[in-house]
Amino acid sequence: MKIGLVGTGGFSRLHAGLLEKMKDVEISAICGRSTRKAEEMAAGFGAKGYGALKSMLEAESLDAVYICVPPMVHGVIEEELIQRGIPFFVEKPLGVDDELPNHICELVEERSLITSVGYHFRYLESVEKMKDLLRGSKIGMVTANWSGSMPEVKWWRDNNQSGGQFVEQTTHLVDLLRFLCGEIDEIHAFFGEGHLKNVYENVTVPDVGSVNMKLKNGAVANFSNTCILPAGTGDVRMVFYTEKGILEWSPKQLKCIEAGRDTIYRFHDNPYLKESEIFLDAVRHGKDNGILSPYQDAVKTQQITHAATVSARDRFSVKL
Repeated sequence: MKIGLVGTGGFSRLHAGLLEKMKDVEISAICGRSTRKAEEMAAGFGAKGYGALKSMLEAESLDAVYICVPPMVHGVIEEELIQRGIPFFVEKPLGVDDELPNHICELVEERSLITSVGYHFRYLESVEKMKDLLRGSKIGMVTANWSGSMPEVKWWRDNNQSGGQFVEQTTHLVDLLRFLCGEIDEIHAFFGEGHLKNVYENVTVPDVGSVNMKLKNGAVANFSNTCILPAGTGDVRMVFYTEKGILEWSPKQLKCIEAGRDTIYRFHDNPYLKESEIFLDAVRHGKDNGILSPYQDAVKTQQITHAATVSARDRFSVKL
């Protein structure tokens, strides 16, 4: 299979590193913001570098393309691939709001194109185990936390370019809530700011967020996130409260708390590898069986994170 990548940042390199080790997979081309950047990365993978997407697509015969770009860059890339009928894997988030993703989703559905979105938590063994443990349980409440430091890239600090932490990072936990518990009915969010503006220049993203959600099945969820922590400090976790007990989840560990007994499960799998293997297998066979996050599903997560932004901005609950 001949694969192209759009983007030369960390996630593009992560995926390229996995792809180059796969049997019968060849990284043929890499497209960057400049030919120089693309050629520098491409040289390490025996590929050809391009500074323009159309140039790459016209020169190469690609079976699939990986899109690993910042949120504000989406749109033209997806439209070009859809027009050419080229399956694509795209890293989250799908944009800074939900208008463009909704449009792209319509185009994907019209072409019945195979797509996959990088919500890699869905492929974790810890999530698979948690899904089994939750099966048949009544979920009453979920709490979720994504805390860390400010990413050291300027575009992330600009809310118009990144969408803010809830859209750009906490989206992973929102997606996991949907995957495990079902769809959301109503959202009420509060975002706070002040500290980061005194540390970095031109900061417009919120420092913290607290988002309450009502699920269609009657459960409630609360999400908290912050990016004010010092580098190297952070926490990503979810807690599920059911009539059987409590499930405490983090990517590599799952703790089951029941009356008189605690059980801890630990995991060491690589979900990035699994999501790529499943996507490429779908492309080979022309069927999206096994893909846990196609574009049509991921756009629903994007709609929720954007709704939280609207709720915090306009100070009212958003019903979906």
